[in-house]
Amino acid sequence: MVGELEFEKPIVELKSKIEDLRKLTQEADVDLSSEIEKLEGRLAKLQTEVYNNMQPWDRVQVARHPARPTTLDYISHIFTDFFECHGDRYFGDDAAIVGGIAKFQGIPVTVIGHQRGKDTKDNIKRNFGMPHPEGNRKALRLMKQAEKFNRPIVCFIDTKGAYPGKAAEERGQSEAIARNIYEMSGLKVPIVCIVIGEGGSGGALALGVGDHILMLENSTYSVISPEGAAALLWKDASLAKRAAETMKITAPDLKELGVIDGIIREVSGGAHKDVTEQAGFIEEELRKAFEGLQDLSSDELVERRYQKFKKIGEYSFSHQYTGVK
Repeated sequence: MVGELEFEKPIVELKSKIEDLRKLTQEADVDLSSEIEKLEGRLAKLQTEVYNNMQPWDRVQVARHPARPTTLDYISHIFTDFFECHGDRYFGDDAAIVGGIAKFQGIPVTVIGHQRGKDTKDNIKRNFGMPHPEGNRKALRLMKQAEKFNRPIVCFIDTKGAYPGKAAEERGQSEAIARNIYEMSGLKVPIVCIVIGEGGSGGALALGVGDHILMLENSTYSVISPEGAAALLWKDASLAKRAAETMKITAPDLKELGVIDGIIREVSGGAHKDVTEQAGFIEEELRKAFEGLQDLSSDELVERRYQKFKKIGEYSFSHQYTGVK
């Protein structure tokens, strides 16, 4: 079956057997209903077992699935009256980030997110969802506009990372990411960030400073890809599966570490199985998040945001003399 992943092979094989029996029933006029029923029972049990016991590398594969819903897919299902805005007012428009004004359950909001392509041509246009500096600056322009008009902000995170090319560096990639992080930390409107696919490195962080950080159940959030980590640690990118298991990049791991605030459940097998149902799950969690933030003053939002990120990680400081003069 097209689009099925490595860990789903037992499910695919069983589905194929059931389909073969159905064809045989039609072609040979043989009653195999009892056998089919037994296999369907086994299939249901197998699907539950496989999808409830996914390993980190399995989740990485689902997060990267080519049919996984994108920012624009969710915007069309969750928001109304979306008006897309373009350009950063400095250099140009970056299609790897989309954003604009919309209504969420009747309330005006600003929606921003990474956007991958649906096919080769679209991926080239959108640079495979890897933003240039102008993409991050466009996002910041829309955020500052949202602050001016007191609109809540929703950020969808779905990128392998910011584009590392020569032209991007020349136009100030690092500065653009740092500026977004700095400005987002002080915005005086509610910000909800949702990792819907891959949350990679600085590209993710440029849209990732919020009051409430959520992740889809099978998304990932990390400073580097498993392949990149394996290449650095063990000089072998083929050990990506091992790296994924040790990096703590899945939603359950990050929730336990306190990096994110909540996990949005996914449709069995991944969000790509049913975008409409998945959008419903996201909409409900988004509603809850905004309800918890709506009564806070702008000063309270900023202070809570500061304390939230200050608590992430561990550090220690020693006064012990090191001998360095």
